[in-house]
Amino acid sequence: MTADLQKGRMGPRACLLGLLALSVAGQCSYSPEPDQQRTLPPGWVSLGRADPEEELSLTFALRQQNVDRLSELVQAVSDPGSPRYGKYLALEDVADLVRPSQLTLHMVQKWLLAAGARNCHSVTTQDFLTCWLSVRQAELLLSGAEFHRYVGGPAETHAVRSPHPYRLPKALASHVDFVGGLHRFPPTSTLRQRPEPQVTGTLGLHLGVTPSVIRKRYNLTAQDVGSGATNNSQACAQFLEQYFHASDLAEFMRLFGGSFVHQAAVARVVGQQGRGRAGIEASLDVEYLMSAGANISTWVYSSPGRHESQEPFLQWLLLLSNESALPHVHTVSYGDDEDSLSSAYIQRVNVELMKAAARGLTLLFASGDSGAGCWSVSGRHQFRPSFPASSPYVTTVGGTSFQNPFRITNEVVDYISGGGFSNVFPRPSYQEEAVTSYLTSSPHLPPSSNHVPIPWVSGTSASTPVFGGFLSLINEHRILRGHPPLGFLNPRLYKQHGAGLFDVTHGCHESCLNEEVEGQGFCSGPGWDPVTGWGTPNFPALLKTLIDP
Repeated sequence: MTADLQKGRMGPRACLLGLLALSVAGQCSYSPEPDQQRTLPPGWVSLGRADPEEELSLTFALRQQNVDRLSELVQAVSDPGSPRYGKYLALEDVADLVRPSQLTLHMVQKWLLAAGARNCHSVTTQDFLTCWLSVRQAELLLSGAEFHRYVGGPAETHAVRSPHPYRLPKALASHVDFVGGLHRFPPTSTLRQRPEPQVTGTLGLHLGVTPSVIRKRYNLTAQDVGSGATNNSQACAQFLEQYFHASDLAEFMRLFGGSFVHQAAVARVVGQQGRGRAGIEASLDVEYLMSAGANISTWVYSSPGRHESQEPFLQWLLLLSNESALPHVHTVSYGDDEDSLSSAYIQRVNVELMKAAARGLTLLFASGDSGAGCWSVSGRHQFRPSFPASSPYVTTVGGTSFQNPFRITNEVVDYISGGGFSNVFPRPSYQEEAVTSYLTSSPHLPPSSNHVPIPWVSGTSASTPVFGGFLSLINEHRILRGHPPLGFLNPRLYKQHGAGLFDVTHGCHESCLNEEVEGQGFCSGPGWDPVTGWGTPNFPALLKTLIDP
């Protein structure tokens, strides 16, 4: 960020930006995130106020341009019926489209320089700016903020956050979407332990879902592996200070990868790979991605946040906005409750996912392991979808189980699998036919549904990397034929009406999974439904439907 910025003038009645007096209040300020939940997540405790001289790393989301045009281009490159299908944008093209205006860049940089911000760095698209400030400087810059130290989570993660809302000068209202690093705590894992089955007369044993079981169920042969070429790759993201261990991965592939050609090591780690104890979620993601997408180059995005004031998921988005060459398929098994996030944050993250779709990236998110979820408002219980799983620009992966836990059989709904309808986003056009059919034919619908569905296929936290691996194998065939990778998959999946997938027609997931209420969510049925989507993959049939444009 340059310091030789021209000084501007405002009218005498305008609110001053506060270049000298950085404290702002009243009518000359505004709150970018008034609806952001600031309650402490379960398991987190405060350690008191942060030292005024402690250094913070804050991320400023700058207002983008041409978002409507970006949405049109995503539709064009993702719709098989469009002449632009598969003609994805390069990162530089996306940057030219959404780059903030010169006025926005000038005003925000001037404001931050006057506050003493330092070591600022941007991304290729120039729509994020990350700067370092002391706690004292940040509390002056962001009126109302008060930084505290916290510890919590399974790994006793440390974080610096403000329990109070922040305000910005009103002159910045059209230039800054939100400031990252104040409120949102590290995202939670979607992985949840199921209770032991209480069935009289059973041994409590069931068929382990190992890579060989998965490959058999979804009809993969020993020949269904990648070529090892470098022009096709896949990735998973890990947060929460969770890490995989290279030695554990090698041992897993030695034990379970003997029947197919595979790679036993990650090709690239992006970010910091910690040295702590291996995390179950991180290990699961890598192992099942590399066994399903066998012999395909695999990246791991390790984004615990380089500083305690950073938001890990936001840091991952910044990495995507700063790399020209990325893996074609990304799987993420984490999320936040949709209602816990501010509208400004959700809408901006949705644009970031849109940017990825325009570039031809396939983003898969786990639907969560809390059924339809539960949110109590004034004594009324409502469903609680997970975000980014609820975004219309990602493919969400839900959950199934074998009908007979002792054999490889047809699948039924996994009762803890997430799914349902977003409370934020309007129904995308590609879903209109399928959802209308479901709503008019379903024998009964649970209450508190607003009919804006989460777009998806099916699986659980483990199934997200499994389905990602299958798509990587299909990309391999497409690339060898000279075709572009699959990119944003939803418009094509819906247009094909479930072709190449096993329809899951039995079972319901639960809602309000707590001691107070145990209700039923949605049930599966023939065709599309909001708990299993279009179904689970039948690999050879899915390959046949997706191999050519």
